Amino acid sequence: MNRFTLIETGMTHHGAALAAVRRAVFIEEQGVPEALEWDEFDAVSTHWLAMLGDGTPVGCARLLPDGHIGRMAVLPAWRGQGIGRALLDAALAGARARGLTCVRLSAQTHAADFYRRAGFVAQGDPYEEAGIPHLAMLKRLDAEPI
Repeated sequence: MNRFTLIETGMTHHGAALAAVRRAVFIEEQGVPEALEWDEFDAVSTHWLAMLGDGTPVGCARLLPDGHIGRMAVLPAWRGQGIGRALLDAALAGARARGLTCVRLSAQTHAADFYRRAGFVAQGDPYEEAGIPHLAMLKRLDAEPI
């Protein structure tokens, strides 16, 4: 297995690498319209980027100031190797460091079990977002030992 590194960053410093992963996963693989992929939250969010030793970007995630985790993506060839969980753990640690007591996300339904294993609980019924079934999920951070 190739080793990867996670860095906490922003669109200003690593925008091209973050965009490359998101374009490959959301726009090309999943068919999300490009106009829906990029939003005003990119500039104000904290982002994490997973890179191989040679600097190749393979995954990303973002944390909005209000505690929403999103834009979690790992390139297909690198799935199942712990990158997604490392990105999620980094976003959760980032939320705790910012004093947040709760995080939310909009999980694609096929990934809901991944988030359940990390302690997220489904909220409500599935809904469609960008033509893909999603489920609102929540995780309380104030009830956990740090």
